[in-house]
Amino acid sequence: MRRFFADMNPTLRGFLIIVVIVLVVILLNQQTTLLSLVALTRIAFFLAIAFFIYLLWRERRGEISTWATRSQVAFYGGAILIVVAFGVYILRGASGRDALAFILTLGLSAFAMFRAWRDQHTYR
Repeated sequence: MRRFFADMNPTLRGFLIIVVIVLVVILLNQQTTLLSLVALTRIAFFLAIAFFIYLLWRERRGEISTWATRSQVAFYGGAILIVVAFGVYILRGASGRDALAFILTLGLSAFAMFRAWRDQHTYR
């Protein structure tokens, strides 16, 4: 039996594991536990995004400090707005107009950060 699972396609093996987990949750009526785990993973995802942005800032803070004040404000403002938008999404969720506002906020903030970075790396 071990050899059967060892030789099995890894994707199929992964799907079988997911099916077993789903069956256990359904059979044991563990929906509330599952919802708690989903909430914890949302929080962990938010923290991972915030930590990633922090690592990017820490790696490049010397370079960013040489930028013009306007570019620094646009860059940092965009990063903070992205973190806040994800925080609101995790706390409240998004559907309909809220989802559209969330996507537009992410897009415009990322565009502001990109433009600030590009303006500082364009040599005229």
